[in-house]
Amino acid sequence: MTRTPRTPRRSRTVALTASAVLIALGATACGGSSGTSGSGAPGKGGTLTILDKADFDHLDPQRVYTTEGSSMDEEIVRTLTGWDETGTTPKLVGDLATDTGTPSRGATVWTFHLRHGVKYQDGTEVTAPDVKYGVERFFSSDINGGPPYAAQWLVGGAGYKGPYQGKELGSITTPDKYTIVFHLDQPVADFNETTAMPGWSAVPKAHDTGSTYDTKVWSDGPYMIKSYTKNKELVLTRNTHWSRSTDPIRQQNVDEMDVRFGQDESAIDQQIKADAGTARTSIQQWPIAGSDLAQLAGDPALKSRYYKIPAPGINYLAINTTRVKDLKVRQAIEYAIDKTTVRGAFGGSAYGDYATTMLSPGIGGYRKFNLYSTNPAGNLAKARDLMKQAGNPRPTMSIAVENTPTQEHFADAVKTALERIGIHVNISPIDAANYFSTVNNTKNQYDLTWGDWIADWPNASTVLPTLFDGRLIKKNPQANQDLSYLDDPKVNALIDQAARMTDVKQRNAAYGRMDQQILKDAAVVPLTYMNFSDMSGSGVGGVIPDTILAEPSLVHVYVKH
Repeated sequence: MTRTPRTPRRSRTVALTASAVLIALGATACGGSSGTSGSGAPGKGGTLTILDKADFDHLDPQRVYTTEGSSMDEEIVRTLTGWDETGTTPKLVGDLATDTGTPSRGATVWTFHLRHGVKYQDGTEVTAPDVKYGVERFFSSDINGGPPYAAQWLVGGAGYKGPYQGKELGSITTPDKYTIVFHLDQPVADFNETTAMPGWSAVPKAHDTGSTYDTKVWSDGPYMIKSYTKNKELVLTRNTHWSRSTDPIRQQNVDEMDVRFGQDESAIDQQIKADAGTARTSIQQWPIAGSDLAQLAGDPALKSRYYKIPAPGINYLAINTTRVKDLKVRQAIEYAIDKTTVRGAFGGSAYGDYATTMLSPGIGGYRKFNLYSTNPAGNLAKARDLMKQAGNPRPTMSIAVENTPTQEHFADAVKTALERIGIHVNISPIDAANYFSTVNNTKNQYDLTWGDWIADWPNASTVLPTLFDGRLIKKNPQANQDLSYLDDPKVNALIDQAARMTDVKQRNAAYGRMDQQILKDAAVVPLTYMNFSDMSGSGVGGVIPDTILAEPSLVHVYVKH
């Protein structure tokens, strides 16, 4: 899934000062009852302010596929399984389900039993048919943008069009009110990690508003939507029917969460750094701006409220193989990109190490290799030689980036590098709040596209098949993740082989070969293995570094009084 900075570039030419932002937001501290946070126990009451550069792509659980949106959804909806991250490593646990599920028939059938007494915001009980209906929403053309796993794995998914025409998917059965069974068309040993994603949640049919559900998500989590004005503000308030006794993951410490959208990314950084007024009880979900990162990462005064979260993911440049058809030209791009200036745009070494593979260290299947320049600054001579072998073309290419200052600097770095080898680059900035819904639509093809990807769970099966299975392009024309438009039979065959392998070592070896083949195709330029850095005010406690989403998790958050 994606995790990105999302604020409209050029919407502000000058960053607001910290004091100006404080005036704009008001300098009122949090209210509510006093807590005992000074002794280490969570404070109760008050309002947590969340400062985001732009609105979420989606909050509809079947449509959300960004880490910011997924992290926010954890406060509103509950999934069949989830991650307990209070320990040293994430632990998969039952969430709506009583446990992590039971596989049978060679992991082609998975059964989950729901907890009794989980309540929606109106006090009605969550049932297995509600979860079935929620998952069936994945298949509707009106509900697009989410992950592809349901369509890939559930028997009959290829021809199913969703529940809005009154039809059900036979491969999801509910033998009783608290039992749900999924029938898969292939063995999936880690299916219960898939079900920790937001889409594997309950949606009550009576409250489903279809494509407008983003602003009307019906809560069974600790918080419910009080008000939502797109691109301006989302306010969550307590779901009084939520019970801690049925929830092994979340707490309900603050009275409200006030999410405010649309400020300049550097203004948010400076406001939280200043730690005055509302900023004291504020946190950010989008990473620190590249222009601020080096300074803030090295500031000892911020250490206790600075979160550096290693991401199981990759920052990359996709090369559209259907538009840039000459392999030599694509290889020249691989050699020409100066990763030092690219990484500088995102904040320098604090942002992450230089990447040479699409699988990042720590993900099952990662294999260390480098097919192109050993110098991260590139190899201009080799790039020019490859262009010569291609007949010295002088093409003009478009590059899609978000319209943020960080992305603007990144695009300029790419443009400068490629124009040195005769490739002219036109920068196409896209409104950050709509970036992925734009580039993932096959009607919008660019020669070069910036992307980043966080593994849906720490396994190569959630990276390479999603990003490079060319057969999914036609299946998901409005939610295509293959930004390279790569449809290599060798890669597709390796994807199928790996899916059938039950031996983890063999499967990981197949993913390692797959990674190498993708780089041989010069379909992408891996840029950096990412860290994400965020800050909070000094009055925020209980933040858990979420290494699955690379987000500051809010499931135990509280404000100090």
